[in-house]
Amino acid sequence: MKLDRSFYDRPTLEVARDLLGKILVRRLGRRNLSGRIVETEAYVGPNDLACHASKGRTPRTDVMFGPPGHAYVYMIYGFHYCLNVVTEREGYPAAVLIRALEPLGNIEVMRALRNKAQRDIDIASGPGKLCKAMSVDKSLNREDLAGKKLWIEDSGFDPGPVIASPRVGVDYAGEYRDKPWRFYARGNPHVSRTRCKSET
Repeated sequence: MKLDRSFYDRPTLEVARDLLGKILVRRLGRRNLSGRIVETEAYVGPNDLACHASKGRTPRTDVMFGPPGHAYVYMIYGFHYCLNVVTEREGYPAAVLIRALEPLGNIEVMRALRNKAQRDIDIASGPGKLCKAMSVDKSLNREDLAGKKLWIEDSGFDPGPVIASPRVGVDYAGEYRDKPWRFYARGNPHVSRTRCKSET
């Protein structure tokens, strides 16, 4: 069952946690590529110095100010895309970055799109990797997540214990650098980075 708009129209930290275990689906031609979400990061409004919207409303961030339940896709390092879902009320810029997936449907197609991935755990264990594996690019920016190209489903799966830790790569964010706003399924091998100390 596709998540409806009300799922995203909630506090961003709640959405980030609740996305774990949900299924991201990308319709590509006649096939559905899919993966279970195992890692997310929350970016919580204009005061969060790690959030793109902290610099104001720009052509890039405009989608974050729009209605919840839409995709925010941007490029980093000149060649990697990142997929976010817009959260909270319209006018309040917040989003959740999807950081890692456990591949589920049409894995061989996802592997081919990733090109270099030999092991399943390398296919979508990072935000850039999963965008390649799911054929997500800037053309899907602003895509309605209740539409026919990209959506998220609730399968009723329980991801088990959830770990909260600081976000990755936000050393520039001052007091927001160490906010425990990254969430991941404990023990899942598809998570993107080394486990935090509380899990070792």
